[in-house]
Amino acid sequence: MIKSGIDQKAMADMFTNATAKQGEALRKAVSAATLKALQGREMTVKNIQGVLKSVTQAASAGAANSSLPAVDVEAMLGKALAGMDAALLKAVDAQRTALEQFVEQGVGAQEKHLKGALANLEKMEDMFFDTVTKAAQSTGDQLQGPWSQVLEGMQLKGSASGTQATATVEQLMAAAQQASREGRAAGAKAAEALMKGYATLVSGVLIGMSEALRQEQSAAPAKAAAKGSRK
Repeated sequence: MIKSGIDQKAMADMFTNATAKQGEALRKAVSAATLKALQGREMTVKNIQGVLKSVTQAASAGAANSSLPAVDVEAMLGKALAGMDAALLKAVDAQRTALEQFVEQGVGAQEKHLKGALANLEKMEDMFFDTVTKAAQSTGDQLQGPWSQVLEGMQLKGSASGTQATATVEQLMAAAQQASREGRAAGAKAAEALMKGYATLVSGVLIGMSEALRQEQSAAPAKAAAKGSRK
């Protein structure tokens, strides 16, 4: 079943059949699937929530059918949460890149669309935990304990995406205020026109970032081989 861009059956099967040693592979697979789903839609809060809900439900369904001991199942769910966090971190970076462009073009700190985008970024971590918690609760009682443990663990130390989101908001607010002081603020109508395409632009930036990363990864073995041949 494909839901919110996630092949839930494939992901569920992956968790059902995973061994205790495949934790890192699960994290990477969840991160890749979450990121791909985010790329396939506008970067709105509603769409992000839909993707996170689908991933949580699929991971839960698979973990519930796993034959592994409870401690290993909990570890698998921890990897699922970490994978979603890693994908959200890239989404935050994409939003930062897009918003930096708007600020450079004179969108001021008081422009309502910019304020709204920054407010959503500031609430990114709360949205992440709330969405996963609610999705986990809807999957039945069997995994309530394990999900509670992994969520509590990440909440105590903070998510990577939430930490980055908070820093991004601070940086962008400072940059926007500096632009206003220097008289570089765009007019209200111009700022609104620029920000209207924000969600679509973020998706495009996220796709571009991922493509660049894939190119770097594919080039790395070739560089290593060339370096080895020169020895």
